[in-house]
Amino acid sequence: MTRPTPPRAKQVPHTHHAHGDRRDDPYAWLRQRENPDVLAYLEAENAYLAAVMEPLRPLQEALYQDMLSHLQETDEQPPVRWGPYVYYTRTVAGEQYPLYCRRPRAGGPEQVLLDPNALKQQEALENLWVGAVQPSPDHRRYAYLLDIRGGERFELRVKDLESGEERRTGVTDVSGRSLAWSADGRCLYYIRNDETWRPHEVYRHRLGHAAESDALLYREEDPTFTLGLSVSDSGDELLLTSHSTVTTEVRHLPSADTEGGFRVILPRERGVEYAVEDGGDHWLMLSNAGGAREFKLLALPKAGGAAREVLPHDPGRKLDDLRVFRDHLLVAGRQDGLTRLWVLPRRTLEPRRLELPETVFTVRIGENHDFDVRVARVTYTSPLTPLTHFDLDLDTLELLEVKRTPVPNYDATAYRSERRWVTAADGTRVPVSLVYRQDVQFPAPTLLYGYGSYGASMDPAFDARRLTLLDRGWVYAVAHVRGGGELGRAWYEGGKLQAKPNSFSDFVDVAQALVEAGLTTPDRLTASGRSAGGLLMGAVLNLRPDLFRAVLAGVPFVDVVSTMLDASIPLTTLEYDEWGNPEDPAFYAVMKAYSPYDNVAARAYPHLWISTGLNDPRVAYWEPAKWAARLRERKTDRNVLLLKTLTGAGHFSSSGRYDALRETAEEYAFLIAAVEGRLEG
Repeated sequence: MTRPTPPRAKQVPHTHHAHGDRRDDPYAWLRQRENPDVLAYLEAENAYLAAVMEPLRPLQEALYQDMLSHLQETDEQPPVRWGPYVYYTRTVAGEQYPLYCRRPRAGGPEQVLLDPNALKQQEALENLWVGAVQPSPDHRRYAYLLDIRGGERFELRVKDLESGEERRTGVTDVSGRSLAWSADGRCLYYIRNDETWRPHEVYRHRLGHAAESDALLYREEDPTFTLGLSVSDSGDELLLTSHSTVTTEVRHLPSADTEGGFRVILPRERGVEYAVEDGGDHWLMLSNAGGAREFKLLALPKAGGAAREVLPHDPGRKLDDLRVFRDHLLVAGRQDGLTRLWVLPRRTLEPRRLELPETVFTVRIGENHDFDVRVARVTYTSPLTPLTHFDLDLDTLELLEVKRTPVPNYDATAYRSERRWVTAADGTRVPVSLVYRQDVQFPAPTLLYGYGSYGASMDPAFDARRLTLLDRGWVYAVAHVRGGGELGRAWYEGGKLQAKPNSFSDFVDVAQALVEAGLTTPDRLTASGRSAGGLLMGAVLNLRPDLFRAVLAGVPFVDVVSTMLDASIPLTTLEYDEWGNPEDPAFYAVMKAYSPYDNVAARAYPHLWISTGLNDPRVAYWEPAKWAARLRERKTDRNVLLLKTLTGAGHFSSSGRYDALRETAEEYAFLIAAVEGRLEG
């Protein structure tokens, strides 16, 4: 069989300056999106991938069918109470997208509010993504945000639920997660992005009026801040949050006021973060003010005066989220590396922690819309337990199971989950979550996943897609490296800015520990990470390429220095407090030392699968494209390197559930073939 020939990107001399360091970047031309040579190169890479994967298509199809066998294709999410209706989504076998539905609480027929499958067909779309959805307060209209390119710039549409009429408001370029109604249902509030994809302006749109007449209510001028919009749990207040990585400022506007503007609750103060909820005559606030690194819960009188502590700061307990009901507070946080929930009766404010049976799990506040209730929806999952919805009695803390996600052909007793701790080189103990079959034979093929940025926690959860690997004798592991939030704010701060290299060394130490414990071997060990987790993969590959047989790097943030020097690129200015500003020589030196693109060397690398989306606004396609080109130029091995570009998608790959399954099956086929020595390229 003739081996496919990998493409080679041409090198074009290009120089730019950074702190007097003249740096040649022969692949900078790949940023020229309109250059036909750029698309030709990406298409050549896709063609090479197709040729390499062609012999593996039967394996990919088998993996896909395995995954499909564990998917309840026709299913319904548990209905959530919302005024006189219950709202829910449901899926239909063969359809890519869920239907958005409701039915009267008192009984009656189902009403389909939004069918993305029909929408895709009617408008001949390759992909579509539904952002925020919001029924009006009187439940007569349904507003939703729609993106058809994957660039995360949404159009606002409104449907009249009585007549069925669909209204194109003309409002475009909207941030996908922020949408709110006025109390009278005549106005919608939304946030618009600037040219760098920064959500920076909030508008009021009056139904039936032209988008050009929408009132600008606030513009965030600081380029390091973004805006977020929500409705308070009481429904009485609109809450507009300006936030950077380390600072927050919240404004409010009564939802009944359709003429006024937002007013500041507490002015921003560098390093102080807070989140606000409406407590009636006071604001309820999660805040890190006064050195409360893991946050405390405060009550701040609206009429003025000092705040009082409701839950004091505890360095061993991180507070993350708050849900307010008429008679109770429900607080979400973390303790001992696990998510936790506390219930506080508003009369006594005595906290009680919800206790759960498994040793490794994730519990969260679920979707709740009614204020005057004594039961809250919460969700629970673990590596062995599919996502389960419970109703939590806020008085007794009793849990009533509403629905456990059905997983056909799955027996939890055949698998085992565990939490291990690995001691890193500097003495820090790093948690690792593992799941595998009870009958696995060690050393086993292993997929080690990591992220480790933004304080985001990769909490242990069930994923039916993994079963196809586990049933083939694989181990799935998650390295909860520093830079994530698994062990609280201190854990996050231990892996950002100058401390960012801790994320990479933690991952290497975990991989090494799995080998030393006899769980796997370097020729059976694979790794995976996406976005900032793709940066993790790139940095780890430069540190210890010998530890891994194959690596998946999805939409990887790998050209750190170039991107962070370019304030015109989306997210750059927002993330100076995450990565540092390379205009500062000290930060530049740290970034330059770990940036995957800048540290590709003439050495052997594992098999590599790199993926990107042409319309990705978070990590531009040219970062993985340049990285792949430089790796091809410099690596000394004959291992396979593949670059996959989705031309009709963005950061989150294909939007349809079957398409997403096929993409996962393709990546798993690559990993299995790599471990079994079946890759040829």
